[in-house]
Amino acid sequence: MSQLKSVQEKLRLVRVLRLLKKTYTYEELSKITGLPITVLNRYVRGKVLPSAERTKELLDLLLPYINIEEEVRKRIKFDEYGFFDNMPVLSDTALMSLIAEDVASRYMDKNVDKVLTAATDGIALGVHVARELSVDVVYAKKKKEVGVEKFYEVSYVPSASGSVTTLYLPQWALKKGENVLIVDDVIRSGETQRALLEMCRRAGAKPVGMFFLISVGDVIDHLKKDYSIPVESLIRLE
Repeated sequence: MSQLKSVQEKLRLVRVLRLLKKTYTYEELSKITGLPITVLNRYVRGKVLPSAERTKELLDLLLPYINIEEEVRKRIKFDEYGFFDNMPVLSDTALMSLIAEDVASRYMDKNVDKVLTAATDGIALGVHVARELSVDVVYAKKKKEVGVEKFYEVSYVPSASGSVTTLYLPQWALKKGENVLIVDDVIRSGETQRALLEMCRRAGAKPVGMFFLISVGDVIDHLKKDYSIPVESLIRLE
């Protein structure tokens, strides 16, 4: 194992421990791992990193205790009207890093060149996934940035608003022939994501997949049928 890979695995263990610490006490983690509480505390705080051998042993031991889908579900907050808040998911950097690892493993063989999302809620997931894939992340906005001369512009009418929305992406952000992974935190109607697909078409880039933390209804099934690319979500809400 290379030195870089070894360090990455050790940092991955720290993220796993920090996530588990939100559910388990140090006493419980000590019983699971057989390590003293003081040692676990130093690992969680990042004061000390374990050896490569111990890192592998602990990851093998602890990863079965993490169900990423369940971790996301228990953080989503619903109000009395059925609307939900997913900020507790997006703000949990340890969880988002583990989600990004999972997403990157699904699309590693797609030779992704860029991760594309829409501002603003999709940016957190986009950054985490792009980092895992070692590529750049670009995002479309609803306003033109001063200083940018040329944009890809795609307009659509969101079913919930009835008014025209336009997304803008600087033309330098996507290049012809690039393989693009589209991500977002939530997909409901799919109009925004179709606009991102249209941007790829205009740029001559190739969408190689779409991934969402949360999908509502059967929208991802329609996208799969219409575009014949992998379209996945971590959890689906009916």
